[in-house]
Amino acid sequence: MTRAAMDESSEKLPASDPNGNDGASPEAAEDAGFWVGQRVHAMGNPRRTGTVRYVGAVEGHAGAWVGVDWDDGEGKHDGSVNGVRYFAAAGERSASFVRPKNLSAGISFIEALHLRYRGDSTKEEEDLEEIDLTGNLLSKWQDIGSLCDALPALGVLNLTNNFMEHDVEELPLLKQIHTLVLNNCGMTWKEVEMLKESLTAVEELHLMGNKLRTIMYDGFGFPIIRFKGSCTDYEYRKMYYLPGYMQKRLTRVIFIMQPAPSVPVTAFVQGFDNLRLLNFEDNCVDSWDEILKFSYLRSLEQLHLNKNKLKHIYYPANHPSPGTLNDYHMQDTTCRPFEKLQCLLLGHNEIKDLASIDSLNSFPRLMDIRLSENPIVDPAQGGVPRFVLVARLAKAKILNGSEVSPRERKESEIRYVRLVMAKMQSDDSEEVKQLHPRFAELKALHGIEDEKPTCGISGLQKMASGLLCVTLKCVGASIGEKQPLTKKIPPTTTVGKLKVLCESFFKLKGIELRLFLQEEGLQFRCTIVA
Repeated sequence: MTRAAMDESSEKLPASDPNGNDGASPEAAEDAGFWVGQRVHAMGNPRRTGTVRYVGAVEGHAGAWVGVDWDDGEGKHDGSVNGVRYFAAAGERSASFVRPKNLSAGISFIEALHLRYRGDSTKEEEDLEEIDLTGNLLSKWQDIGSLCDALPALGVLNLTNNFMEHDVEELPLLKQIHTLVLNNCGMTWKEVEMLKESLTAVEELHLMGNKLRTIMYDGFGFPIIRFKGSCTDYEYRKMYYLPGYMQKRLTRVIFIMQPAPSVPVTAFVQGFDNLRLLNFEDNCVDSWDEILKFSYLRSLEQLHLNKNKLKHIYYPANHPSPGTLNDYHMQDTTCRPFEKLQCLLLGHNEIKDLASIDSLNSFPRLMDIRLSENPIVDPAQGGVPRFVLVARLAKAKILNGSEVSPRERKESEIRYVRLVMAKMQSDDSEEVKQLHPRFAELKALHGIEDEKPTCGISGLQKMASGLLCVTLKCVGASIGEKQPLTKKIPPTTTVGKLKVLCESFFKLKGIELRLFLQEEGLQFRCTIVA
């Protein structure tokens, strides 16, 4: 047996038997002690995990073999050996065939608990409220159901990096789980839809890294429009709401005759009535239209969308009137998109337009916003500084994880108005106003008057009027306290230049300086500058 082909723990098998079943026959799987879809790890190395994709014989090699697709991608082939394909692996060299004796399926969590506590059941076991099962060998939802039944107090369950089985027809009821983490579990949207029937009390759902780029409801990428009625007597009722962005993309309407009552396919995600936090980070989403499908989750307060590929965002201008969605079991009385959303994390996307920033003002309750690691906030890519974001985002109380204090907001808005007024002197004023929708509002709010003509004022007078007056104090253990100096400096003076000036003013050559800013009126509060 060549090492390159078989590894006493490595190599190959047909994807289906003559009956069309995936992998080997049930008898072969039973003989080897493993089954297709099972999660395993290499014997003696619990960190090397993979999924069984084939169990049975390999042409030219005696005995039973297990074909494994390794999570780390370090195998020997793609599921085929010597021209025979036994299964399709995730990568070109992520799979290998392994002798059953060199694999372990681990033990069940319940068995582990019993071993740990040395008994059938303990009070400590029954009172477990949170379990982190990251990177284990779980794959069957029925095992998760058994776990929850055995732990009645369990409310937080972390299944990160457990590759759950697909094509399940029914999921167990997980009624006590209020926080479920399914990051990097290979979830499909079909499975997420099934979860809402199982997770009746879930408040936090984490779905990071599952490559859920689209939320599909039918094969066309847009909702099927159904008319309710019977096969012989058509009764026209209301079509469910289609937002403007969907109407523009609508190229065909399918009339489906079904006995009433029928439930229409919807453009929006429904259910999850108690869901307050949805973590949808790192899912390769590049269209905001997909995110709008979450807009009628009635309790949603936090939506995490970091590390996607969103380029543009907007708030839907047209939304259904009260009662329209109620016909289809969406009971929100206001029917406003993202009605309760307070926190929206958009870091590390590809947003580059200010129109997207301005649209955030239309979200009814949004106050915590993250925009870091986007082109729009990167000066090197033509982005804008923080004070511009603060001024344009009227309701933001937390920006990029930092609180926006009343003082910062006032200073940012005034500075922003001055910036826009300066642009209006050189550019088309009406065009500038259109690009800055809050300009007139902020100008009036802070009582900023238009700059008066400066004809007749000399260049030196203009320069003097723009200087900043600062008082410099020199204090040091070896030199004592020197007499304060009041100087006027240009507003463009850098910290480095100010240090050089202080060395000159106070004759401090050869002494390492540190600058502190003491705000006027705050005797005991200093901020380290450099």
